[in-house]
Amino acid sequence: MTLRNQAQLITYPDSLGGDLQTLKQVIQKHFPDLFKGGIHILPPYPSSGDRGFAPLDYFSIDPQFGTWEDIQDLGRQYGVMLDVMVNHVSQRSVYFQDFLKHGRESKYADMFLTIEKIWEDGQPVQEDIDKMFLRRPVPYSTFITGNNQEEKVWTTFGKTDPSEQIDLDVKSELTRKYFQDIFKHMKDHHVHMLRLDAVGYVIKKPGTSCFFVEPEIYEFMDWIAEQANELGIALLPEVHSHYSIQYKLAERGFWIYDFILPYTVLDALLNRSSDMLKEYLKNRPANQFTMLDCHDGIPVKPDMDDLVTTDRARRVVDICLERGANLSYVLSDAHKSPEGFDVHQIRITYYDALDRDDDAYIAARAIQLFTPGIPQIYYVGLLAGENDEERGKITGDGREVNRHNYTLEEIEQAVQKPVVKRLMELIRFRNEYEAFQGDFQVLDTADHELKLQWEHSGKRCLLHVDLENYRSVITYTGEQGKEEEWVL
Repeated sequence: MTLRNQAQLITYPDSLGGDLQTLKQVIQKHFPDLFKGGIHILPPYPSSGDRGFAPLDYFSIDPQFGTWEDIQDLGRQYGVMLDVMVNHVSQRSVYFQDFLKHGRESKYADMFLTIEKIWEDGQPVQEDIDKMFLRRPVPYSTFITGNNQEEKVWTTFGKTDPSEQIDLDVKSELTRKYFQDIFKHMKDHHVHMLRLDAVGYVIKKPGTSCFFVEPEIYEFMDWIAEQANELGIALLPEVHSHYSIQYKLAERGFWIYDFILPYTVLDALLNRSSDMLKEYLKNRPANQFTMLDCHDGIPVKPDMDDLVTTDRARRVVDICLERGANLSYVLSDAHKSPEGFDVHQIRITYYDALDRDDDAYIAARAIQLFTPGIPQIYYVGLLAGENDEERGKITGDGREVNRHNYTLEEIEQAVQKPVVKRLMELIRFRNEYEAFQGDFQVLDTADHELKLQWEHSGKRCLLHVDLENYRSVITYTGEQGKEEEWVL
């Protein structure tokens, strides 16, 4: 399908008012013209953990959030993107519960990666595990099935032992039929785009990192793209990796996430230096979804590998820690830097990362909105949200610092903040000004400045950011052809 080159909102189903119907009311009341690019609703399905990312069932919506009719309403009016966790499913799903009850006699048994599918003798090899990009100390969990049989099953993710998130065997015909049924259901309910969560982990192969294993990953990616294309659904693969891997997907025609931009913009503003950002903006693919923040943290490793030095990254991380951040780490020694630097993501609101400086924050958003690609605005960022340290303590999940659930009263207050009003005006300009459909250029400047320009059909707009004082100015061709200046 053709995507709109306009801003898209990212939100949990319950984060703006409490449920999907209230979300729709909030958008209609406060942001009716802001998100013409659609709404990415983070998993609204029944789930057993990880705030929706351990799905029980894609064919129903968690009643506390609403119904599929609510998703359809939003889809018709704005366009909706939902997640499909192609790597895993909940331990408590009917599929895995049937496997636990019947063991290898389960009709769903082939959907899962029992350990002998990886190692023929069923014995994990530590040398192979040491090469993997691990998200848990070991990549499998042990279960006892109903026939009193011990089974080791692959589990890439999960904070418990055994894990709540059970990996799927994407080579299984059963699993592929499962995905086809999900895609058809999405199409029938006006979902226009699907985010392929954790798709980089779907191929497991001894002797490799078990992350984005080439060339095997492309067979699966091409197959799933074919299923989506037949239904007119667009795909957005989520791959946190070295940037060169993302670029390979872009070259194959996939939309990709710009996971480089969040750190690079932050680095430019904190160090008051545009050198790394300008170099990046001149050489990146254009078919990307841009973002500064999301439900996870600001990516560092492996996304920024070979783009930033360890010393420079440490300085940015240290500043963020002083401003209330917490960190997630790379577990595998093989994937840390030679100096031992192991920060995977920085968990903090983008507004706090910039020390709640309104001008710096607007400069960051202006850079994002001038960067080629479809801009995604995370709901906390939309409201210039501050760290929710209490939520992190209650849930025990450091990512929750940037996942505050807003009440209607809090939303009413937030939209009155000057910084939020400035951001909303900026998003409207990005949505409507026609030069953004044309040609993009990064202009040469001094290191403390940044100039980004778009031109199309006689219209031009130029963003100038002074990193020494965070002053941002847009000059653009007005209605009468006269050049106008807008101090953000």
